Amino acid sequence: MSHKAGFVNIIGNPNVGKSTLMNAFVGERLSIITSKAQTTRHRILGIVNGEDFQVVLSDTPGIIKPAYEMQKSMMDFVKSAFEDADVLIYMVEIGEKELKDEDFFNKIIHSKIPVLLLLNKIDKSNQEELEEQIELWKAKVPNAEIFPISALENFNVKEVFARILDLLPVSPPYYPKDALTDKPERFFVNETIREKILLNYDKEIPYAVEIETEEFLEDEKIIRIRSVIMVERDTQKGIIIGHKGAALKKVGMQSREDLEKFFGKQIHIELYVKVNKDWRSNAYQLRRFGYNQK
Repeated sequence: MSHKAGFVNIIGNPNVGKSTLMNAFVGERLSIITSKAQTTRHRILGIVNGEDFQVVLSDTPGIIKPAYEMQKSMMDFVKSAFEDADVLIYMVEIGEKELKDEDFFNKIIHSKIPVLLLLNKIDKSNQEELEEQIELWKAKVPNAEIFPISALENFNVKEVFARILDLLPVSPPYYPKDALTDKPERFFVNETIREKILLNYDKEIPYAVEIETEEFLEDEKIIRIRSVIMVERDTQKGIIIGHKGAALKKVGMQSREDLEKFFGKQIHIELYVKVNKDWRSNAYQLRRFGYNQK
């Protein structure tokens, strides 16, 4: 039996449910999910292995008009998703009418590779609206196969995955067959902590934050983690820590609970907060945090 393998890259506007879809395909929470825009900052690979296939899924940041250096780097991750895809998933939600970047949209409609347009969140719609939306997107992206789905409710997700397998080229696997992702453990520690900050703080705070895990020591029964939360200003540091350290303690407790589920081990986590002025606009700092790969 011939083996199939390929890259399936997921793009779309912020908050359309790309991370929910990838996690549904992979069966693990690799991408963090919150209701806030720009939750995904990096390109994250999730790998699904079968006896005769390997699907390498790529969750990219939501498409935005960049306002500062970090956001430009985020859009570079999206551009790279066009370069190596064997199948392109363009994800929209009920009520959406366009992509926030015309150049990306032109790339989609002139794509030489198969495009699956997934119309997500249909659980929030009715039949009449759904039919109107399908007709709208058929006209806008005539080269795409359209699938109405609910990533959250797992509706039609298996059917989409089956179609992906049909479209994959014959190829040996790109990664070891027991691989789940291309990211190291520390990346998932950082993302888990960042998710808790997105959930617990308002306004600019979550977007001014970057996490760096300085220590990850794994024993048979316990993982000891020390992570630093970087902010841009002293006032943000005070908000992250909170009154008598209560806010930071809450982030630590929530992170520990999720990481214990993810790694299947007891977790001891220490969190610190440091000011790293204007890191989002500093090319050196962005490279250090894995954004600018040029």
